Amino acid sequence: MLVLTRKRGESIRIGDGIVIKVLENSGKQVKIGVNVAREVPVYREEIYEKIQLENKKAILSNRSGMSPITNLIKIKETLKK
Repeated sequence: MLVLTRKRGESIRIGDGIVIKVLENSGKQVKIGVNVAREVPVYREEIYEKIQLENKKAILSNRSGMSPITNLIKIKETLKK
């Protein structure tokens, strides 16, 4: 993991399309702004994990209508994530 120290108003650039800026630091919280193209999804970690879990559940519950090979491919793709 890359760890960087930034002050309020300073930014971090990821590639050509993502800028993360420290907006405010108060106590144990830091407010950040993320500048990214609209088509790039941005989630809080806990929300992302819930989405992934629900996607895995959906794949596993829908596997009865799939061929065994299709089912195996879907499960392997799900486990990679």
